[in-house]
This record gives sequence, C-alpha cells and structure tokens, in this order.
Amino acid sequence: MKTIATDVDDSVQKMMRMVELQKAKPGYAIDPYFYRSHVVYQKELSELIFRSWIYAGHVSEIPNAGDYLLFEIGEDSFIITRDAEGEVHALMNICRHRGARVCENATGNCKTFVCPYHGWVYNLDGSLRAAREMDVLAGFDDAVLGLKRARVEVFMGMIYINCDLGAADFRAPLENIRQPLGAYDLEHAKIAHKETFRVEANWKLCLENYLECYHCATSHRAYARLHTFKDPYEKVSHIVEAMLARAEEITGVEGVVTPHRKIFADAEGFGCCVSHDRYGLYEPHQTGSEDGNAVAPLMGHMRGYDGGAGDFQMGPVTSMLNYPDHCVLYRFIPLGLTSTDMQIVWFVNGDAVEGVDYDKEKLTWLWRHTTAEDEYIISRNSAGVNSQFFEPGPLHPGFESTLMSFYDWYLEALT
Repeated sequence: MKTIATDVDDSVQKMMRMVELQKAKPGYAIDPYFYRSHVVYQKELSELIFRSWIYAGHVSEIPNAGDYLLFEIGEDSFIITRDAEGEVHALMNICRHRGARVCENATGNCKTFVCPYHGWVYNLDGSLRAAREMDVLAGFDDAVLGLKRARVEVFMGMIYINCDLGAADFRAPLENIRQPLGAYDLEHAKIAHKETFRVEANWKLCLENYLECYHCATSHRAYARLHTFKDPYEKVSHIVEAMLARAEEITGVEGVVTPHRKIFADAEGFGCCVSHDRYGLYEPHQTGSEDGNAVAPLMGHMRGYDGGAGDFQMGPVTSMLNYPDHCVLYRFIPLGLTSTDMQIVWFVNGDAVEGVDYDKEKLTWLWRHTTAEDEYIISRNSAGVNSQFFEPGPLHPGFESTLMSFYDWYLEALT
C-alpha cells in the first residue's frame, strides 16, 4: 500500500470547503485533496460505500446450507452465508463480545460460527446460540447479541448487500433491467473464473477509469479493435443502429435492447444505480475475446450473435459487460486510502464444461489483458494526482459525461 502523509490541518470543515470549491468548477477533474485526505476517506466509507448496494457474490458460491464466503470492504469483513432454510444472510464478521472476527477462512461450510477468542457461538442466521458461562451475568439477553447484519437483495442469482438498514429498496430499480439482464439467465449461470487485482491507488481512480472510454483507443488496443464504445457515437451510429435493429430477432430475446439509465443522483434511491445500454461490436466480431470469435456456448436464453454487448450498472461500484456467450462483472472495493480491489468475475452458461465447451484462458484473455493495462495506467494516474503540483483539467463532454455525473453525486454524498 502506498503511504500518503497525513495532512495535519485536515478536518471536516476543510473537506466541506473543498467540496464547495470543487462544485464551483463543474466539468473539471476533482482536486487531489479528495484522493489524499484521510478525513475524506472515512467520510466516503460512512456516507457513500456503506450506504450503497454492492455486489457480494453469486448464489452458486453458496449453494448449500452452511456454505459461506467472506467479503472485505475497507477494514471490515462480511460473512455471506446460507442458512438451513435456504435464506441468504450478510453478517458482520465481528463477535458481539469483544470484537474478534468469528470467521477466518475465505470460503467454507459450517453448522455454526464460533469465535476463536472466547467461544461464543452463532447460528447461520447470525443469532447468538451460546455464550460460554455468561449465565452468571444478571440480565444477559442473547436475543439482542447476535452478529450484526447488513441488508441483502438477491436478484437473478446476484447477491447484493447494503450496510444501511434503512437503505432504499433495490429490488424495484433492478426490475427495470429484468428483460435485458434476464437474457443471460445469470441465476443458473456458472462462474468460470474470478480474479482480484490489488491496485495501489485510491478507489475513485479505479472506478473513474471504468466510467469513461476516452482512454480506450490509446490504452486498450485489443479492446478497441472490437468495441464501438471507444469511438464517438456519431462515427459508429450506423453500426450500432444496425445491431439494435436485428438484435431481438437474432438473439430471440424480447427487450434485449431496452435502454435504462438511472444512476448516481438520478437513481431511484441512494446507492441504487441501475442502467443498461447495448452497444455494437465491429464486424465480423461476435464476442469479447482475443480474436472476436465465440469462446463459450451461448448464455441463457440467447439464440445467436447479434454483434452487440449489454453494458449494465448495478449499484455505484458494480458493472457488467455481457456478451452473447459470456458475461464479465467488475467490482471496485476500497481497502484503504491508497488500496483498491478490482474483482472480475467471468460467467458462462450453467451447463458449460471447462475444457470441453470453453477454454478458460481464451475466455478470460481479453479482460485479464485489459485489466492489466488498467492497473498500469491507474497506477500512473495515482502517482500524478498525488503530486503537489497537479492541477485538474477539463473533462471531455461526451466521453467523460458519466464521470461528471459521478462527481456531482459524490460531492453531494460527502456533505
């Protein structure tokens, strides 16, 4: 982790002044203060990250009662588990006695969670089952001492959590993309591979990089050969419009091209970003692979290659790029002021067999290659914005318009 010197004059009051100064410069990159401030980082966690809906895993990762996986955000750990009745829970991995983590392995199966420190025992739903020798304490109430919980929403096999118990409903916003997302039958899909890239950079730099494709033509040559998204729309509109006109007939999925965009400040609730757009691939490419040729069986209900890809956003830090034969999920999670986990998950049809229906190396090549390039340019970006002499410049009105939307929402969230 890169060390950033603490600003001894930093304070909530200074942060508020910096927010107002930044608001007075719309259309510009944000000041380096927002990447360097420890005050800002703590505020981001409490007012933005822990109040937003975030992808935590897929139902296939916890298919049986007692299955669990751990999910780390910042300095916190969450246990995503399935109980005996099949319900999915998100439990805060903190013993209610003196705070030790009750679960250590990244994945596993158990009947209970037992704190290794003093032996308190918790059920799979987080309720306290036993607290050794605590019966001697008058008034001890095990009913109020279960593991703390986060909100959970399971949609099409995707598990989302939100630490704000009063968070806005996420189900209704997600229903707006049921048709296009449903084309891939993610509930019954298989995770072919997942990989986490640890980037020594502030989480916003990683997310910002994903939210714009201004850099794609220069930084991602392999991606740029395939995807029209790297060009201004007016230059590729004929390709995209032709794809949209044939998509439903070729894929066999009604509504596969239906657009939807309610993200950041326009979301139906705080942290409930949901969007979908379908954009074109350059002919004759079918999918996102090294050569543009198919690398796996068609997903879910897809019946053909229309020369398009579905671009989705679900929550502020989770996105998907879904090709007819595989889907690629991206998630950006802060682990510290200058440390971010970029997780990529590749999904294939649930019946696909590795080594028979797909080659994992070919399936993952494009986005492993592209992410390695991203890791390099984000690290360079981090070094630059942390310079004492960096002065933010103007943003591109087209390519970086989503980035502007993020900045507007982000600055409001800090206040």
